[in-house]
This record gives sequence, C-alpha cells and structure tokens, in this order.
Amino acid sequence: MRAVVQRVNSAAVDVQDHTVGAITAGLLVYLGVERSDSAEQATWMAQKIAGLRIFSDETDRMTLAATDVNAQVLVVSQFTLYGDVRRGRRPSFERAAPPPEAQLRYEETCQALASLGLTVATGQFRAHMLVTAQVDGPVTILIDSDKEF
Repeated sequence: MRAVVQRVNSAAVDVQDHTVGAITAGLLVYLGVERSDSAEQATWMAQKIAGLRIFSDETDRMTLAATDVNAQVLVVSQFTLYGDVRRGRRPSFERAAPPPEAQLRYEETCQALASLGLTVATGQFRAHMLVTAQVDGPVTILIDSDKEF
C-alpha cells in the first residue's frame, strides 16, 4: 500500500460537478493498493497516517499528529501510485490491485482511520475525480507499507 499524505487547510473532491468529499484543516491522502496488500496493511497504514507528527505545536515545531489536533482526513483512491515507468514512457499498472480488492482495502483503511477518532471524507472509487486542495507548508509525506511488510 502506498499513500501520499499532504497537510492541507482545505481539500475537496468533485465528480461530475458534484462535491462528494470535502474537509477543512487536516490531511489529504492519496491511497494506492497493491495486489498483495492485506487487511493488516490497511490497519497499519491508517495508524501510520493518523500518527504522523506533521502538525505544528505552539512553538511552530511539527510535533502533533492528526489525532492530537482533531484533523479531518480526505482519502482519495489513487491506483496510479503503482505506475511503473522503468521501461518505456507509458506507465504499467500491473502491481496495482484489481478494483474489487483495491476498493476493499481502501474502505478498510478509511474505516480504520475513523475508528481512531478522525473525521473521514472520501472520493468516489473508480470515478474521474477533480481534487482541489490548499496545501499547507507544503508538507507532503510518502508512506509505503512494502518497507514494513
């Protein structure tokens, strides 16, 4: 599983001119699922995202996690995080999980984030989405569960 996590002042996802998910201050998470990912990895990813200490304390140091500041989280499915461009110029998505598996892991991750006390908004799985965000910092972190499992 891979996630690109951005600290944002606000973020929203539109599908066909309709907002399907929006947050104020918090995290925008692009989440990609690999064929071999498990429910255990979905839980690990949610815990890692929720515990990232990337919010500023009163001394302007990044020491606080999303759970410390009651941050909102917008999770957007992003199979292109598994695009392999080592050969040629067209990405190969062979490592990306098939849609039914990917959707299950995506939903498990969102549920795990919510179980940690975070307000979770989502995009629309398998839809063409327009994402807007006001990135704060900018703070952008890449998390890859392959490094742990």
